[in-house]
Amino acid sequence: MFTAIFTRGGQELTNIPRVVVTGMGTLNPMALSVEEFKEGLAVGKSGVNTITRFDASKYQVKVDGEVKGFDPAQYMDLKTVDRNPRAVQFGIAAAKQAIESAKLDMAQEDPVRVGVASGCMVESSYVVQQSERVEQRGPRRADPLFVAKSSPSAVSMQVGMMLGAKGPNSSVNSLCATGADAIGTAFNFIRLGYADVMIAGGADSSLDPLGMAGIDILGALSRNPDPAKACRPFDLNRDGFIYSEGSGMIVLESYEHAVKRGAPILAELAGAGWSFDAHDATAPAPEAEAYAMRSAIDSAGITIKDIDYVNAHGTSTKLNDANETRALKIALGDQAYKIPVSSTKSMIGHMITAAGAIESIATILAMNEGIIYPTINYETPDPECDLDYVPNVARKARVDICLKESFGLGGENCCLVFKHPRLLS
Repeated sequence: MFTAIFTRGGQELTNIPRVVVTGMGTLNPMALSVEEFKEGLAVGKSGVNTITRFDASKYQVKVDGEVKGFDPAQYMDLKTVDRNPRAVQFGIAAAKQAIESAKLDMAQEDPVRVGVASGCMVESSYVVQQSERVEQRGPRRADPLFVAKSSPSAVSMQVGMMLGAKGPNSSVNSLCATGADAIGTAFNFIRLGYADVMIAGGADSSLDPLGMAGIDILGALSRNPDPAKACRPFDLNRDGFIYSEGSGMIVLESYEHAVKRGAPILAELAGAGWSFDAHDATAPAPEAEAYAMRSAIDSAGITIKDIDYVNAHGTSTKLNDANETRALKIALGDQAYKIPVSSTKSMIGHMITAAGAIESIATILAMNEGIIYPTINYETPDPECDLDYVPNVARKARVDICLKESFGLGGENCCLVFKHPRLLS
């Protein structure tokens, strides 16, 4: 059994604070707000559509998940818009939504006790553009903010400056596990006593011609031209994931701090677990994924029988869905057949570094709404994927404890355990 022991200055820490979620924000292919996201999830709405961000006539892939109708000027001044790429704009907007949702007033906070942990991927086309610019026009024509704009630290830096948050400011990038990894990192900053409040999540706008081409050559993307049917996690006829963009950010606080300021408590983040496959650059190892699950479960101090719902990584690729099913059976044993499992990606696609954060928001909404959101486009069972995937239609249920899985390309895994706020009393 995994047991976390925290020390500072060589002394074991006692009275580790409980950590709660007090605010959430998202922009994704389905929605530009948490409220809109909640409504879409409940009816199994798809945010997948035909590619419009670039000319895809030479691509075998014809559909993606684009954020439509986003106006960054609603969230930041025009100077900030001009100086930041799309992913960072997404991150700032989602963070502002989350902060407003949490009713967090920085004028009432000690700024060194408020931090940010996030990860992002920006458009590779920006990097290519800058390279061509230097080659054609010389080094004096380079964007002086190139490093700041293209760095995975860009969202954390910008959100921290926007807030005046002077506590821990950390950036992580574990590819598809990044959003969950950032939340888990923020969770530990609070438990270790370095912060009272952390804004955490991920943002991604790597959906561009180069990014699409690279992932498609890998064979990971669906080539189904029908947007409504292309993403079908765990279905026998799945043929790849849908490349998407967006952001998800949440506000985490120590329970004591949240209660003291009268913050809305949406969930408790009770545990987090990590692992690395050390196996292959693209093929997952179910044993390592199962270890991350069990680590999160042990960290939360629960048993597998306490879990009411699993929000799956559920990419819709042949290999990943089958291996994730094996991992669930390794981690949960026969209980795996009794726990509903669904993939939010069936509706919004895969937002890479933002995925784990947006899906964590969906998990928290499922608990609070008493609705397990469906895996849409599930039509033909796969003998290798034989669990309860909540096919096509949302299911009403009392959901007290959820396991959220995120598995990164290359083998970086992070899983989280969320509890309903009613269990705090």
